[in-house]
Amino acid sequence: MATQSHSQIASFIWSICNLLRGPYKRNEYRKVILPFTVLRRFDCILVPTKDRVLAELPNLWGKSDNVIKESLNRITGVPFYNKSRLDMKKLLDDTDNIAINLQSYINDFSPNVQKIIEYFAFSEQIARLQEANLLYLVIKDFVDDKLDLSPQAVDNMQMGLIFEELIRIGAEQANEEAGEHFTPREVIKLMVNLLLSPEVDLAKSHVVKTIFDPACGTGGMLTAAETYIKELNRDAKPHLFGQDWNKESYAVCCSDMLIKGENAQVHYGCSFEQDGFSSHKFDYMLANPPFGVEWKKQQKSITDEHEKLGFGGRFGAGLPRINDGSLLFLMHMISKMRAVEEGGSRIGIVFNGSPLFTGDAGSGESNIRRWIIENDWLEAIVAMPDQLFYNTGISTYIWIITNKKETHRKGKIQLIDARQFYNKMKKSLGNKRNIIGDGEDNRFDHISLITRIHSDFIHNQELEFECNGEIRKATVSKIFDNADFGYSKIVVERPLRLNFQASEERISKLDGITAFTKLAESKKKDPLEKQREIEAGKALQQRIKAALGSMDASVMHRNREQFQKALKQSLLQHRLSLSAPELKAILEALSERDESGDICTDSKGRPEADTELRDTENVPLKEEIETYFQREVLPHVPDAWIDHSKTKIGYEIPLNRHFYVYQPPRALEEIEAEMKALEREIAKLLEGI
Repeated sequence: MATQSHSQIASFIWSICNLLRGPYKRNEYRKVILPFTVLRRFDCILVPTKDRVLAELPNLWGKSDNVIKESLNRITGVPFYNKSRLDMKKLLDDTDNIAINLQSYINDFSPNVQKIIEYFAFSEQIARLQEANLLYLVIKDFVDDKLDLSPQAVDNMQMGLIFEELIRIGAEQANEEAGEHFTPREVIKLMVNLLLSPEVDLAKSHVVKTIFDPACGTGGMLTAAETYIKELNRDAKPHLFGQDWNKESYAVCCSDMLIKGENAQVHYGCSFEQDGFSSHKFDYMLANPPFGVEWKKQQKSITDEHEKLGFGGRFGAGLPRINDGSLLFLMHMISKMRAVEEGGSRIGIVFNGSPLFTGDAGSGESNIRRWIIENDWLEAIVAMPDQLFYNTGISTYIWIITNKKETHRKGKIQLIDARQFYNKMKKSLGNKRNIIGDGEDNRFDHISLITRIHSDFIHNQELEFECNGEIRKATVSKIFDNADFGYSKIVVERPLRLNFQASEERISKLDGITAFTKLAESKKKDPLEKQREIEAGKALQQRIKAALGSMDASVMHRNREQFQKALKQSLLQHRLSLSAPELKAILEALSERDESGDICTDSKGRPEADTELRDTENVPLKEEIETYFQREVLPHVPDAWIDHSKTKIGYEIPLNRHFYVYQPPRALEEIEAEMKALEREIAKLLEGI
């Protein structure tokens, strides 16, 4: 099979799944195929050095784990080894004990491989296959001479491609979890292009670059970034770093890196609670974090870091709402940017629409956007076509973040509308119905076009492009100042105007006001004292109503101070002395809003605000608040004022609004003609019945 392509070999391996039909569902095949492929590749790699390793083992008895590791890795020439006398072919010699021997063989691998196999939860699959009498048959197919996975037949690069193809097939069949999205390869390629295209030092001989993905999944983004760098410079030395807390994804990623001999470090655990690279800074970072997934499990540790460390930690800018932690990943990545004097960093991350605009001024999301934009880190956002991912049809956006903007980009943000840059797939895969053309197996090179639009950096750039075989024309790029996305949210107050009347209807409203009803309640534990206090309260309520009933019900007061004087006089006549809450309850019951009433003022003579008339306005940061207020508010409500103590700064990025194109409705004549044509068609159909 050495002469076949990686796709053909991957298809052959996946054909082994035919054995699994029945005991396994289609979306479970990867649980068997991926770990067996890993084991078989490692098994083939270790064959030439097997005898030398076994001969060395007696000399290593009693030695430390580090000594054993260094000695055996030196013999194998790879960063793993196996101490068992068994190999996968020999497992077939003892069919009665094949499950036990396979587990023993796995346990004799070096700890790094054992950990990978453990995270595949492979022991469960061994037991399941054995129970279904399939274990022997599956191993037999994997060690068949038709499938030669030795380095002599399949080099590391081709084996990596084979494994990636298996990952892709498995992800397409099993990617079911809400928020978890296997990233299509064409999306990764575009992200890497956008991230690396402006870099000028990648051509330097033996340049060393570090690449990090805090939600690395199966490692596809890391691999694509490395591939691109090596295409630019075959002598470059990319170092890969990743973290994920899905055990199977972690196992797949580690396997892929070991199979290809990558210079990689992958950490298992939640990036927020167990930062595996807390002291590291990176040149490039990429991520496709889960969309709309809550972070309640990590809430305590994240909130503690936010409150105790502030900007000295990762989450000082703010915390997003609990049901969507996407922006937490971005803040985590920003914390790992190299200082500008050390070369700076570039970040590419995939989001849904929520991080663009969710959250009002002063909210966690808005404050995070403000922090990013005011630090001049947001370089560009690309709106992607919908239906690109396998288990969701939602629209996605690629954000490019950097602390080393090119001079002409400083203080600017580029928005790119690539929502129409796609071709329809001949056969959909789950929710994935669209694909971005890359110029190879598609008719139009959308990836290069988007990359060029980003590089051109032209405001109101209009282009012709192909969308699913149709030539279209649209504005695809707009350039904005950072401040264009900021606004001041001002609180507009209007004065409280009331009228007052001691009518029977208004007096009856007292029974629905808490401060008044509490007069007839008691917290006493003793039943007699409790009853006595309740009776006294009821009596007071009746005295208050009697005092109010003695006032002239025909008089409508439109001045609060005048009414208060009349009220106090009536209460004095009935020998009543009430507390401030009780007086407030009476005023609330006997008043109604009245535009013709006098303005109510506080003790210092200042107008009181009517909370029911309170409103807000979003004033662009580039405009003076007072100028806006004079023009937009006062002509409509001349008695309004701004409560400056409540003003908040907010940021949002309404990308779709900036690219909105008005579509006029069809002419009435056209609609009428269409309706008449339908009527005639229906009439003809009815004639035949």
